[in-house]
Amino acid sequence: MKYTVITGASSGIGYETALAFATRGKNLVIVARREEELEKLRAEVAKINADVDVQLRVSDLTIAENVYGLYESLKDLELETWINNAGFGNFDTVGEQRLSKIESMLQLNIEALTILSSLFVRDYAEIAGTQLINISSGGGYTIVPNAVTYCATKFYVSAFTEGLSHELKANNAKMKAKVLAPAATETEFAKRARDENEFEYEGRVAKFHTAKEMAGFLLDLYDSEKVLGIVDGFTYEFELKDPQFNHYAG
Repeated sequence: MKYTVITGASSGIGYETALAFATRGKNLVIVARREEELEKLRAEVAKINADVDVQLRVSDLTIAENVYGLYESLKDLELETWINNAGFGNFDTVGEQRLSKIESMLQLNIEALTILSSLFVRDYAEIAGTQLINISSGGGYTIVPNAVTYCATKFYVSAFTEGLSHELKANNAKMKAKVLAPAATETEFAKRARDENEFEYEGRVAKFHTAKEMAGFLLDLYDSEKVLGIVDGFTYEFELKDPQFNHYAG
């Protein structure tokens, strides 16, 4: 049995991606902090395909030791796809941002993603059919006002993943590394980024996709030979592209 690992699976894009992969009969490891929400997701997967095995891992990946612990807990499973979806944003000027929140954001968006990607590549790079998909943002290719630090974390995700894709190709590895870059998506993102209890996208955001739509785009990227799946910030059309950052081939 092979498994698809999805971090940040309790809501939003991660939640819908789990359901999308379940429709394809993919066994799942779903990871998040909120066990109750993961149990709800497992119940929804069972409605789609009762034969899909769903493993739960309750973990706060803003804590470094939990990141290593998560990967170690999967040693007895055969993995096929790893999707680093866990992450959050922040809207503030650099001088006014709350540093305790920023520390957690850096740990989750950058450090946890890097460690989990590295461990997965180390163990599975030479196994046919394996994919690593890291979730970046349109803010990982364009700096957004009042979200400089968040965008910087996503520039890292984009550059790291694009660079890894070049590295894997140069080494003739069998694994594919890809990056998904959504624009505004109707999830819990805005609520947490703004430190608000509620946030309604309708009426406050001119254009946005639903999490289900983004999960569909992720599947398009998964099925393609392209490295980048990105939403155009003006047209909101989804495009599959080659890497965008300059790469020195030597």
